[in-house]
This record gives sequence, structure tokens and C-alpha cells, in this order.
Amino acid sequence: MRIVDVCAFYSPRGGGVRTYVEQKLAIGPRLGHDITILAPGDRHEIIERSPNARIEILPSPRFPLDRRYWYFSDEPAVHGALERAQPDVVEASSPWRSALFSARWQAAVPRTLIMHADFLSAYAYRWLEPIFKRSTIDRQMELFWAHLRQLGQQFDRVVCASHDLSSRLIAGGVPNVVTYPMGVEPEVFSPSLRDPVLRARLLKRCSLPPSAHLLLAVGRLAPEKRWPMVIEAVTAAARVRPIGLVMLGEGRDSRAVLSAIAGNPHIRLFEPERDRPTFARMVASADALVHGCEAETFCMAAAEARASGIPVIAPDRGGAADHAADGGGWSYRAADSRAASATILRALEKPFAPVPALARTIDDHFTDLFAEYSQLRSRRRAA
Repeated sequence: MRIVDVCAFYSPRGGGVRTYVEQKLAIGPRLGHDITILAPGDRHEIIERSPNARIEILPSPRFPLDRRYWYFSDEPAVHGALERAQPDVVEASSPWRSALFSARWQAAVPRTLIMHADFLSAYAYRWLEPIFKRSTIDRQMELFWAHLRQLGQQFDRVVCASHDLSSRLIAGGVPNVVTYPMGVEPEVFSPSLRDPVLRARLLKRCSLPPSAHLLLAVGRLAPEKRWPMVIEAVTAAARVRPIGLVMLGEGRDSRAVLSAIAGNPHIRLFEPERDRPTFARMVASADALVHGCEAETFCMAAAEARASGIPVIAPDRGGAADHAADGGGWSYRAADSRAASATILRALEKPFAPVPALARTIDDHFTDLFAEYSQLRSRRRAA
């Protein structure tokens, strides 16, 4: 199949979506498919990754709130690129303009909406839930819910990677919702990579001895990730037990994160580790991964922690919660630093023991997803 992803969230300096796109470009051709990513950028160019995988950049304005990203503004240009590609299936990767542009393209091909973002959790609930009940917020956000329901009617499938997001969309009346959890890179993460020497070195960077506990936090430095809350929780727990926290991330909220750390020698912020084998060793060498964001649509960092045999300490809402279930770790009440701190202490009560690893890989995700696309294509042709 020829699959075209109209991907407004792609950026060379992006996070989870960029990783997902790169995996799709590598895995899709191996499964016998042709993959084109349509992405916004400064100028038109086609970046060939292989004979059956490419990124086509369409000239677009910069996103004013985050200059690392762009947004589609020219609907005819998007439609023209789709006409040239002649896809068998069209994906849209955000519920905004790219979804509307994709839905309005006049062609008898299946199209799917990939929910790479949870707008309600990342913004509306995070901003307003301290004041209003969620049911009240949903009523005030009825225009957005109506927009999602309309997209569910226009697209053959609305694809979610977590059961939490799927269940909320279904409860909100969005049709055609399906769940296809993502997965980790095969043969990269493993409990066997645990390295006591590396663990001791990381704790030393946190001014602590090897007998201390080592927590790891991984992700973009953005407000919805709630890193200051995580830092507050770890700092409180560290008054009871010796705990070091190594954070790997970058982003526009770096000043707020550093301000929350406030010179604490036991909490260190480093740039992301881009060498995958080294990163896998770091994950396996921690005692747990701690996460603060209840707006994750999957949470790859938590999946990688599970695959590495370390427990996940995560909010009880959002994609990260899936990875803390089934013996994978502990959940705490979302957005509550006291609950997070108590859960951290509970998680560290017993000596480290590897948790059940998740077997699902990103290859499994794309195999299942593309099989769904093949069925959609067959039904559309029969119709």
C-alpha cells in the first residue's frame, strides 16, 4: 500500500512524533508498504530515506508558540501533494487543520486520524480542573467535542495508542475509535543491560553513594509534563530516603525546571541521550522511572522502562498509567505532588526487583495498524 501521513507535528527537533515518524519510515517498507510523510517546513524539499520512504516538506509558517514547529496553512498545496502521491490510505496526525485538509480532499480512499496529542488533558483539564469538575469542563468544551465527533464521522478510524484516551473519546461520542498501543524498538531495551558501574556513576553525579536510590525522568521540558511537580515530589521523598533523580530532556520549559531544582545537588538535568545503546543502559540501570504527565497518548519512555525491567511511577490518568498496570509499577493521583511523593516511597520500600517486561514492539504496532488499513482499503474497493 501507498500510505501518506499528513503530519503537522513533525519537526527535525521534535520529540515523540518525530521518533514515531522515523520508525514508520524504517518499518513500513520492510512490511512491503510505501511511506510518504507530508510535513510543514520553511521550503519545499523531498528527503528520500529509501526507494519506498520519503519526507516531503511543504512551505509553511512557523508555529508562533514554539519555533521548532510549523503548521499547514495552504490547503490546495496539501491536496496537490496528495494528488501526486496517489495514496491508498491517508493518515492525519493531529485533530486540527491537517485533519480538516485531509478530510476535504476529494478522493475515494480510506483515511485515519492518529491521536498523537490529547488537547483536553494537556490544556483544558490541566488549567481548569483545580477549579471545576471535569464534567463542567467538558460542557464548556462542547465545541471541541463536537469537532472531534465530526472528525470521527469523516475518518474511517480514529487511532489511539492508550486505553485511557480511547475510552474517553468513546464516552464523548466519537465514532470509529480503535486502540493500537505502540511499542519499543526491538532488541534495544532489556533488563540484562543493568550496569552497576553506570548506576554508581549516575548517583555520583547526584552527589550520592551507590547505596542510594536512583530515579530516572525522561521527556520534553514542557508545562504539560509537570516536571516541577515531579521534582517537588522527589525532593519531599528524599527527606526520608536518599534518592537521586537524573532527568533527560530539553524544551521551552527548561527555566521553570531549573528553577524547581533550585540547585538541589541530588537532582541533575541533562540533555537527552541520543545514543540508543547508552540510553538503554541508563534506563535499565535506574531503580524506577518517574513520570508526571497525565496527557500522554502512549508514553514511550514508560514503555522503554517496562522493557528494561524497571518499574514505572506514573499518574493514574493518561497513557503512562497503562505501563504502571499489571505489575509494571505504581500509580498516584494525577497532578498531586504529595500523592506522587508517597508513591515514590512505597515503590522504594523493597529492594529492586525486575518487573514483568512488555513484549510489544513498534514492529507489532505497525503490523497490526497496517493490517487494519488493508482491510479498510478492501472494504472501500468493494463498496
